[in-house]
Formats: sequence, C-alpha cells, structure tokens
Amino acid sequence: MANFTLEDVKSLRERLGTGMVDTKNALVEADGDVEKAVEILRLKGAKGNAKRADRSTSEGLVAARETDGATTLIELACETDFVAKNDKFVALGEKVLDAIAAAGAGSLEEALAAPAEGGTVAQLIDDQAATIGEKIELRRVAVVKGENSAVYLHRTSKDLPPQIGVVLGYSGEDAETARSIAQHISFADPQYISREDVPADAVENERRIVEEISRNEGKPEAALPKIVEGRLGAFFKQVALLEQDYARDNKLAVRKVLSDAGLTVSGFARFKVGA
Repeated sequence: MANFTLEDVKSLRERLGTGMVDTKNALVEADGDVEKAVEILRLKGAKGNAKRADRSTSEGLVAARETDGATTLIELACETDFVAKNDKFVALGEKVLDAIAAAGAGSLEEALAAPAEGGTVAQLIDDQAATIGEKIELRRVAVVKGENSAVYLHRTSKDLPPQIGVVLGYSGEDAETARSIAQHISFADPQYISREDVPADAVENERRIVEEISRNEGKPEAALPKIVEGRLGAFFKQVALLEQDYARDNKLAVRKVLSDAGLTVSGFARFKVGA
C-alpha cells in the first residue's frame, strides 16, 4: 500500500488545485513521495495543455495595477466560470499582473516574455493550466499613461472576479469625477477619446453607408448633406467618449462633465472578459 494519508491528498489538492482522483493516482504512482507526485501531475497536465490548445476561453478575469505614471490592465481567460472563481486562478491573475507591470510590458508578446517566478509569464500560465486542467491564456494587455489614473473593475456576478475593467488616464484633481467617467466607459464602451481620433477611413465608410441608407429612404437630394451629417453625429456619439451622453445624466455630454471638473483625458482602455 502506498505510503500516504488522506491528509496528504487534501494538502496536495489545495496546493495544486488538482482533482481528487488525479491527485490520489499521482501519490500512488509516486509511492507517497509528494514532490514526485507534483512532478507527475505537472507532466500529465503539460501534455493536456497541447490537447486543450484549440478550446475556447470565454471566462476569466480582468485586473489592473498602477505603477509610476502608468497603469496596466490585463485579461486572463479560462474555459469555465468554475475555474474563473477558483482562488488559484485569481491568485495566478495577480502574479501575472505583478510580473507584467514590473517589466513595464506594453504588448502581449512582451507580457508573455516577462520574468515570473524563475521563468516567464507564459511558462507560469502553462504550469498553472497543467495543474488546474483547463486552457488558460493571457488574452490582452494594455498600458495607460497619464498624470493620474482612475480604475474601475465591474463584477457582473458576485460569485466571479471582475469581468469588465477600465483604466482612465487623465490630468486634473477631481478623482471622484474621473472614476465616474471610468464607470461610464465600462457601460458605454467608446472606442476613441474624440471624434478627431476616429480614423478617416472609418468616418468615410460610415458616411457612405448613411448616405446610401438616406437615399434608399427617399430623402430629398438637396437635404442629404444635412441628414448625413446628422447621422454621422450619432455615429460619433457611439464611438467617441467626449461626444457621448454622460451615463449619470444624459442631458450632459461627457465633454462638458470633464470640462466642468477640470479634467483632460490622456487615454483609456476597456476590457470585457470574452468580448
């Protein structure tokens, strides 16, 4: 009989987050040697990582960390909400975020190569995926710079870690209003700060579409320019933060709220898990 106890099984499961049967079988194979059982479980999990490579990851978490003059936002994804709310997955998110922020990594490639626990972030994630038994991937990374920053992390379910994350970079002193703008971004999902930031080809494509729609509706040719500009205005309100109606008071534009608070937005990032 293998030289281990139920307490050994429990302790190893808590350490690695592995299943009861897999943990017990590894201890049997290792004849009770805990460290050898850890190696067996990791090797087994590593083989499983390759098989899981094509699986979809629609669950996970977002997390943010502020460092000197910059704030890093990440999305760490997994397959199921069961793993997303697991303490080991949440702890992995913190480790990954710490490593990326410490390295100042601004791209996904740089983030995966960042040093972490004697290896890289990519290796740390692979190791945890092997023991947890699901595909785990770092999906997105953003770094927002600014004189100040506001962070808003939103939980769509009380049982899950944050699923929507916003980082707002700004200059000014009104931190409360800045945070409310971050909350607005989480709801309204703008893509750009101002209409001037929208790429010209995107504007021209939208102009072409709304002009064609207006013609198909039988609008008078002479009135088309004004109608098209009006519909372009609606497009800008959809994609540009400063043009949007403020979520807390739709009688005010975000531009007005920021101006009254003495705030200037330098950048923002918004991640939603699985989106």
